[in-house]
Amino acid sequence: MRRRPMHSEDRAAFGGWGPGFVPRGRGGRGGRRTKRGNVRAAIVALLAERPMHGYEMIQELESRTGGLWRPSPGSVYPTLQLLEDEGLISGEQTSGKRLFALTETGRAEAGTQQTPPWAEITEDAGEAATHVHTAMGQLMMAIRQVMHAGNEEQRERALDVINDARRRLYGILADDQD
Repeated sequence: MRRRPMHSEDRAAFGGWGPGFVPRGRGGRGGRRTKRGNVRAAIVALLAERPMHGYEMIQELESRTGGLWRPSPGSVYPTLQLLEDEGLISGEQTSGKRLFALTETGRAEAGTQQTPPWAEITEDAGEAATHVHTAMGQLMMAIRQVMHAGNEEQRERALDVINDARRRLYGILADDQD
């Protein structure tokens, strides 16, 4: 039995691509905002410094890029397996976790890298973008503290500050200095 192509009305009935559908690109969050890093090269560069666990590598890359790049476990762990298959790294089970280290061949490859892969991401993003993640975290902590420990008047003042900050941020975009 041959299937007919699905028309937009049919797709809409299944929660899919109906009228007004706008493709978002990979990841489902409106497309890529920053350049993707080279996971393979980043892992080799990190392991040139010291042995690490997979999750530790993810955290380290996020930290070194100021939150701009946090590779997913779905890209890190298969890359670790590939590097192990290629003989560039070895993994050892310790305390229920797998600790990875470079082999001699891996150290030779690490020696060929000129600059760390995460530097390319932060250079392309600019200075302000590399610090926004930390600043946002500190802002959210302050908001939580005021909302939790503050009285009603303090919470209202905090809400005014948040709304004013939003307006001022949009004002920066609206201010055409060119």
